[in-house]
Amino acid sequence: MKTKESLLLLLFILLKFFLQSILIDSGYDLQRDEFLHLDQANHLALGFTSIPPFTSWISFLIKLLGNTVFWVKFFPALFGVLTLVVVWFTIDELKGNLYAKILGASCILFSALLRLNTLFQPNSFDVLSWTVVFYFIIKYINTDKPKWMYWTAVFFALGFLNKYNIAFLVLGLIPGILMTKTRKLLLRKEVYGAILLAIVLISPNLFWQYSNDFPVFKHMEELANTQLVNVQRLSFLKNQLFFFTGSIFVILAALTGLSTSKDLGKFRFLFWSFLFTLIIYTYLKAKDYYAIGLYPIYIAIGAVYLINKLENNIGKVIKPILIALPLLVMILSYDIAFPNQTPEYIIQNQEEYKALGLLRWEDGKDHQIPQDYADMLGWSELAEKVDVAYNLIKEPDKTLVLCDNYGQAGAINYYSKKGIKAVSFDADYVNWYDLDTKYTNLIRVKYGRERDNELKETSPYFEYSALQDSVTNIYAREYGTSIFIFENAKIDINRRIEEELEKIKNK
Repeated sequence: MKTKESLLLLLFILLKFFLQSILIDSGYDLQRDEFLHLDQANHLALGFTSIPPFTSWISFLIKLLGNTVFWVKFFPALFGVLTLVVVWFTIDELKGNLYAKILGASCILFSALLRLNTLFQPNSFDVLSWTVVFYFIIKYINTDKPKWMYWTAVFFALGFLNKYNIAFLVLGLIPGILMTKTRKLLLRKEVYGAILLAIVLISPNLFWQYSNDFPVFKHMEELANTQLVNVQRLSFLKNQLFFFTGSIFVILAALTGLSTSKDLGKFRFLFWSFLFTLIIYTYLKAKDYYAIGLYPIYIAIGAVYLINKLENNIGKVIKPILIALPLLVMILSYDIAFPNQTPEYIIQNQEEYKALGLLRWEDGKDHQIPQDYADMLGWSELAEKVDVAYNLIKEPDKTLVLCDNYGQAGAINYYSKKGIKAVSFDADYVNWYDLDTKYTNLIRVKYGRERDNELKETSPYFEYSALQDSVTNIYAREYGTSIFIFENAKIDINRRIEEELEKIKNK
């Protein structure tokens, strides 16, 4: 790579890291899901109820580095940077010039990935793994070197161990390959060797799924019944336009080139793969962001095709506009597309957020602020107040902190200054109970709208009971979540926990 190109790529990398560092207002905590993923570092396994094991490996690394917010935010930003770098390399592989690389990098930098890469969730690496898999397939077709097919298998496996969503990449690729001349690749032994390698690499997690009665299917069923049921197919397709709004012309150029250009003829299967992947997602009523990993490679292809088509006098005018367009869209949406504004600001400008569908939660209804933002409030307050309750109990070492959901448990475990290990009957916490401790006291963290009967129902089983405090941040999704203290149990708490866990496992 030439020195000038290397310096420009470095500039994009630094700008990406800088932008990720300023996109979250200091008034927000970590997000609900982040707490669960961070807690997985304390319970490493071959799989989890909610996700495969890859994220827990990153969580363990974050723990070794001090478990600070800086490192929690660093890794999704890093995966976003690497996605940009892979797009740059893809453009280089397709013989794109420096203009094409700048266009592709700008489209990736100023896109929904800025929002996605603010959160420590499997989504950032999911997008990276999709992009790398496509890149290695392109390398393999261009060079006929078997090593690239094996690298494809490795990164597919990493993507699978990060999030099962990457299976849809394969489901889209298969018909695309079968419909084009690329199907002749299926006669090559390295293709089947790569498939075998991928199966071997993901087999520990598949074995874990089998040993635990495939919780992924139960998770998908619950997701379909509680969240995907509220997804409208037309909304899924409409929302695809918002992820790379400033890059729409580039993506359309990729599809045009893949379907018509002789130079891109050997990659025509990618045109059909794009269509089939979106059709499958639409049919299944998937969440709109599941498809984000599909786009970066098409931005790379589109950048090369479009810039080549603009090698004329008119192109001298159009090319700078194409490069500036993603930046312009980002500037126009900066105040509403990222959690960089206070809840008060959002409420004052609610119509703008509503117009973009940002106020619609997974329950299918509009709320005051975006769900992700509401899921980033009230957590440190909750943990601080649980610490206070913990201090009030005479025998805190015999106290079980039982929460309604994984967000509460994870947030307490992350922010607590008392080393509390809260649990829940939700998500992976059902597997993390320490029943070696004989519990005599209970701190019950009850979700706001479900708290009213807690004292009436639970206090008869303890000698002392009290409502200690609650979350008072009115913008938090956990607003009203209450903290109850119960001391000197008249029942065997451990036995009750065992019975409840048995019911959950038998469902």
